[in-house]
Amino acid sequence: MKKLYYSIGELSKLTDVEAHVLRYWETVFDSLNPQKNRAGKRIYTEKDIETVLQLRELIIEKKYSTAGAKKALRMQNKEQNDSEKIPVAVEKDLRQTKRLLEEILTQL
Repeated sequence: MKKLYYSIGELSKLTDVEAHVLRYWETVFDSLNPQKNRAGKRIYTEKDIETVLQLRELIIEKKYSTAGAKKALRMQNKEQNDSEKIPVAVEKDLRQTKRLLEEILTQL
């Protein structure tokens, strides 16, 4: 089920990134800047989910430093602007499928 906004807990579960790490990444990466609702709680969009998934891949899986991840994101954004963009929802589905296939592969 797609939603317009996700809480930090929901984002943490979707991306497998701890909430305290998400809050830290907000201070380091300008591209991750969630809005806040009237109660002051962070609300994340599909674009924010995509950004977190990119950061997770770079920092956690590929072991980039935050400086290296910033540089890689800038390069990815430049390449994406130069080429045809894939809708965020499609790319999210592809990443989830990739993760599922990787899990299946580890079980074989």
